Amino acid sequence: MVSRSYSNLLDLTSGESPTFGRGGKRLSRVATVAGVLSELDDDNTNSVGSDAPSSISQERVIIVGNQLPLRAHQRSDGDGGWNFSWDEDSLLLQLKDGLGEDVEVIYVGSLKEEIDPSEQDDVAQTLLETFKCVPAFIPPELFSKFYHGFCKQHLWPLFHYMLPLSPELGGRFDRSLWQAYVSVNKIFADKVMEVISPDDDFVWVHDYHLMVLPTFLRKRFNRLKLGFFLHSPFPSSEIYRTLPVRDELLRALLNSDLIGFHTFDYARHFLSCCSRMLGVSYQSKRGYIGLEYYGRTVSIKILPVGIHMDQLKSVMDLPDTESKVAELRDQFRGQTVLLGVDDMDIFKGISLKLLAFEQLLIQHPDKRGKVVLVQIANPARGRGKDVQEVQSETHTTVSRINQTFKRPGYDPVVLIDSPLQFYERIAYYIIAECCLVTAVRDGMNLIPYEYVVCRQGNEKLDDTLGLNSSAPKKSMLVVSEFIGCSPSLSGAIRVNPWNIDAVAEAMDSALIVAEAEKQLRHEKHYRYVSTHDVAYWAHSFLQDLERACQDHVRTRCWGIGFGLGFRVIALDPSFRKLSVEHIVSAYKRTKKRAILLDCDGTMMMQSSISTAPNAEAIAILKSLCRDPKNVVFLASGKDKKTLSEWFSSCEKLGIAAEHGYFLRLDHEADWETCVAVPDFYWKQIAEPVMKLYTETTDGSTIETKESALVWNYQYADPDFGSCQAKELLDHLESVLANEPVTVKSGQHIIEVKPQGINKGLVAERLLVTMREKGMLPDFVLCIGDDRSDEDMFEVIRSAMAGPSLSPVAEVFACTVGQKPSKAKYYLEDTAGIRRMLEGLAAASEQQLLRIGSNE
Repeated sequence: MVSRSYSNLLDLTSGESPTFGRGGKRLSRVATVAGVLSELDDDNTNSVGSDAPSSISQERVIIVGNQLPLRAHQRSDGDGGWNFSWDEDSLLLQLKDGLGEDVEVIYVGSLKEEIDPSEQDDVAQTLLETFKCVPAFIPPELFSKFYHGFCKQHLWPLFHYMLPLSPELGGRFDRSLWQAYVSVNKIFADKVMEVISPDDDFVWVHDYHLMVLPTFLRKRFNRLKLGFFLHSPFPSSEIYRTLPVRDELLRALLNSDLIGFHTFDYARHFLSCCSRMLGVSYQSKRGYIGLEYYGRTVSIKILPVGIHMDQLKSVMDLPDTESKVAELRDQFRGQTVLLGVDDMDIFKGISLKLLAFEQLLIQHPDKRGKVVLVQIANPARGRGKDVQEVQSETHTTVSRINQTFKRPGYDPVVLIDSPLQFYERIAYYIIAECCLVTAVRDGMNLIPYEYVVCRQGNEKLDDTLGLNSSAPKKSMLVVSEFIGCSPSLSGAIRVNPWNIDAVAEAMDSALIVAEAEKQLRHEKHYRYVSTHDVAYWAHSFLQDLERACQDHVRTRCWGIGFGLGFRVIALDPSFRKLSVEHIVSAYKRTKKRAILLDCDGTMMMQSSISTAPNAEAIAILKSLCRDPKNVVFLASGKDKKTLSEWFSSCEKLGIAAEHGYFLRLDHEADWETCVAVPDFYWKQIAEPVMKLYTETTDGSTIETKESALVWNYQYADPDFGSCQAKELLDHLESVLANEPVTVKSGQHIIEVKPQGINKGLVAERLLVTMREKGMLPDFVLCIGDDRSDEDMFEVIRSAMAGPSLSPVAEVFACTVGQKPSKAKYYLEDTAGIRRMLEGLAAASEQQLLRIGSNE
C-alpha cells in the first residue's frame, strides 16, 4: 500500500497543488462559485505530510482574519476600479510590529466592500502584489448567513452569555446558517492553501468567525504550524454546552497547536468544556498548560492584547488633536468630565451606566452643574431588533436625565452617536477626569488602555490645558469586572455593572480620590500598558507558537475521521500499529512463548456495563493456554476471589490479582504474595480519610481490597471529582508519609497500596517461571491499556538486553489506543486486541490439530 506521505509527494510533483511564488508569480485563477457545504463534506485530496525539504529559509507568517486590514475606495473616474490603502486601526496590521523585520507577513481575509465577480481576479492580483493580501471573495447571500446569521445571531450572543430562550433572543439554532459558516471557513482554507509553504510557514487564525478553519487546514497539512487566538469571551461550560454544534467547534479548535485567550477565566471555561464534553484532560508542565489530544499537545496561552503605542502617540501629536482639545477645554470649562466610549450593542451596558450617573446626581446634589457624562456611542457592528432597542432606550434615558437636571449652559449627559474621527476621540480621553467602561460582558476592551496613554499626554497638550509638563500625570478608571482587561488594571475601581448603586458610588469615589492616589494609579497603569502593547502580545504569541510546534519534525502524523470529526494522530516514529499478520507469522515460527495480558480495558471493554469476561474472551484464553508452547499470565487490579470465579475454566492460566500482590501460576496452585507485607494497619488511617471525601463527593465510591484501598470518582462531576482527587492525594500523602505505602492517582482513581507492588512484578515472575521450566522465551507478547501497565512494558523492554530471553526473541509490547507509552506497538481498541488474539488462538488450534493428526 502506498503511504500517505508518498502519495502526497506524487501530488506535489504532478503540479496540481497550488503554489505561491515569491518572485511575483501570478496566482492560478480560482473560481469563486457560491455554494453551501455541509459539515460532512470531505475533500478527496490527500493530506500533505510535508515530508519534502523546503528551500525557503525566511520565516513567514500567514495571518487569517475575517477582514483584511485594508480600506477600499471605488475610483470616481470613468474606468471604475478600486483604490486600496492600509487600515491603520486594524489589529491585524498593528501586530506586525511584534513579529520582527525579517518575518514576511501575508494576510488572508475578506473585504468589507462587495467586489463584482468580473473584477475579482484583478483585485486579487493587485492586493497580492501590492499589499501581500489574499482576499476571500464571499458571495453576498452566503456572507450574510455566515456573519449576520451564525456569527452575530448564534456565536456572539452565546459567547456573551445570552441564551436563545425565545426567537426574540438570538433566535433558535438554524442549521442552514451553520452550513454557511462551515462553507465560508472552507473558502478561507482554500485561500490559505494557495499561498502556504506548509513546512515553513506559521498560520495565525483570529477570532470566532473562523473557529472551524483549523480542521480544514490540518486535514490538508498534517504538520502545519497553526495558532488560533479568540478575541471574544469564552463562556462557561453550562452556557457553551447549549450550542448544538458544540463538539464540532471544540474539536476544530483542538486541531490548532496553540490556542490563545485574553484571560484565565476564558481559558478555564474552554478547558472545562474540553474535559466535560470530549473527555480531554489538561495539565500544566513548567508553567505551560497543555491538552493531550491524540498524541498531539495543544498548548493554551493566556495573554491580553495591547494597544499600538506609536499610533496613539502620533495621533496625539497632530495639530487637529491639539485644536480639538482646546475646543473641548473651553466647552467644559469649570466642569468635570466623566467619559464613556462604547459600541451601541446590548452587552456594553450603556443604559446601566446612564442610570448609575442619574443615581449619582440624585444622591449627590452638589455634583449637579459640575459633573458631565460624555457618552460616545460607536455604531453597532451587528444589526437587528436588539440594537434598535438599545438605541431607543439610550436616547430615552439621556432625554429624561437632561430634562431633570439641565441648567443654563449645563447638559448632564452629552450623547455622541455620530461617527468620530480617531483624533476627536483621543481629545475626549485627554480632557476626561475618569473613564467609565461598564460592559455587562466584553472581551478585550482596549478603551481603558487608550485612555491611560492619552492621559499621559505630551508637552503641546499640557501647554494647551495649562498643565506643568514635569508634574506627575493622573487618571481614574471605573471598569466592569466582566471585561477582559479588568484583571490587568489593578488600580481601577472594579464594579458589577448590574449594581447601579455601587456604580454610582464608584463614580463618586473616582471624583473624590486624593490627587496623589490618582497619580499612583495612573503611573501603575501606564507602566503596564506601555510595556504590554500589541507588539509584545504578537511577539509573545508567535514565540509560544514556535515552541508548541518544535516537535513536529520528529513525529509521524496521519489523519483520521471525516468532516469536522477529523483529527491528526501524532506519534513517535518508533511507535507503530501492530500488524496482525506480522505477529501471527512470528507466533507460528516460535517455540517458547510468554504471553502477559492485562484484564480490564484489554480483554474486557471498559465501556461495558458488565465487567465480567464474555464467552469469546474465555474461549481465546483457553485456546492459548492449551498450547504447550505457551505460558499465559493475566494481570488485573481486581481481587483474587473475583478472578478465580471468572477464569475457573482456564486451568493453565496464571493469574495476578490486585496489580501483582497476589499471584497464582495455574488453577491447581495456591495463591502466593509477591511482596511480604506484615501488617495492613495503615488502612485504619487511610479509610476514614477516603470516607470523608466519599461523603462530600457525590458519585464516588471506595473499593476495599486485601492489599489496597481505591477511591473511585468515575461517576462524579468531572471538575469537582478531579479537584477532590487532588485534595485526597495530598491528604493521604500527608497522613501516610511515614507508612510503607504508596499513594498513586490513576484513571479516575486514587489508590493506596504497599510499596513495591506493581504489574512489573508479574512480568518478572512470568520470565522467572519460564526459566525455571527450562523455557527461554523466543516470543513475548505483553498487552495493557493504562498507566499501571507501563511497569510491565518497562520490565519486558529491560529483559530484551538480558539473559531472560532468547537472543532471537521477538518481543511485542502493545498498548491499547494511540498515546504516549513505553510499548513499541499499539492497536486501536479492545476489539482490535480481540481480533489479534483470535488470530493467535486460531494458529495454536491449527498446530494442535496437525500434531493430533500426525500422532
